Amino acid sequence: MDISNIWYFLSGLTLLSALMVVLAKNPIHSVLYLVFTFFCISGHYVLLNAQFLMAVNIIVYAGAIMVLFLFVIMMLDLRKNKPDSKSSLTKLAGVIVSGVLLVIFIAAFHKNNMPSPTAEAVGFSSQTGMVENLGKILYSEYLLPFELVSILFFVAMVGAVLLGKREAGERNF
Repeated sequence: MDISNIWYFLSGLTLLSALMVVLAKNPIHSVLYLVFTFFCISGHYVLLNAQFLMAVNIIVYAGAIMVLFLFVIMMLDLRKNKPDSKSSLTKLAGVIVSGVLLVIFIAAFHKNNMPSPTAEAVGFSSQTGMVENLGKILYSEYLLPFELVSILFFVAMVGAVLLGKREAGERNF
């Protein structure tokens, strides 16, 4: 089987599962479709020879983040908190905004005459997605953004602990 056929098949699965995330009525099914979407994206990483990104995508997104989503969904009482139905005016505004956005995207892509990049022009080689090369770039050129993101994650964890330890009716902030 040719690699382009695998890419097209995987892309179709990715788009279909991403569409099902939005269209699924049950939030649990939506989360499961999102996990499948992450696995399809990991397949794309394998095709791009980026095994490290594939492993991180599966461990972090399909594993940890999806478990958190499932816990949040299970903690919500979905039968009690039924959302109010949207008015006709809100639905009409949504359709108009979506249509305008679609026309803008089509016009932007239609006027874009950039040639598709080749592997040589991008600098793609058989060692492009390997962990050693990623580590060298991450800890040399992108050290400051990497450390800033780690500080951001730390602050988010402290905030989550503060929100989780708050007593009922207590307002600390």
